[in-house]
Amino acid sequence: MRILGVDPGSRRCGYAVIEVDSAGDCTYVECGVLGAAERAPLEDRLAEITRDLHQVIAELAPGVVAVEDVFSGRNARSALALAHARGAVFAVAGTAGLRVCSYPPAVVKKRVAGNGRAPKEQVARMAAMLVQLRELPQADAADALAVALAHAREPVPR
Repeated sequence: MRILGVDPGSRRCGYAVIEVDSAGDCTYVECGVLGAAERAPLEDRLAEITRDLHQVIAELAPGVVAVEDVFSGRNARSALALAHARGAVFAVAGTAGLRVCSYPPAVVKKRVAGNGRAPKEQVARMAAMLVQLRELPQADAADALAVALAHAREPVPR
């Protein structure tokens, strides 16, 4: 199964795709950052990220999308912009017929680094190690990779 992990943002949206085999082993496919013009109006930034995300889905054919939840510690304006970006990701996934699974940051950190309070750098290093990358991806892409891995490492219901 292919998992598209997304770290949503209204200016920079990280994405990562991994392949998970029947034994649960994860293989890196691709990751990157979808960017939008920083000073553009919100609707233009979201439209650009939406177009780019449609293209990623068309090219890499994931079977599911994993998205990080809004972190509540940010200021209200930032949280609202992030919520808009998450909504755009949900809309793109829905248009493509893909299920979206959402994970709080502490769950992502726990599943990838073993500690729900792990610093971003530790999570990024662990995510890269789990898919055998030699170099760390950009910050937003590393976050998206961690989200994809968190989904892949979700406990199987009994």
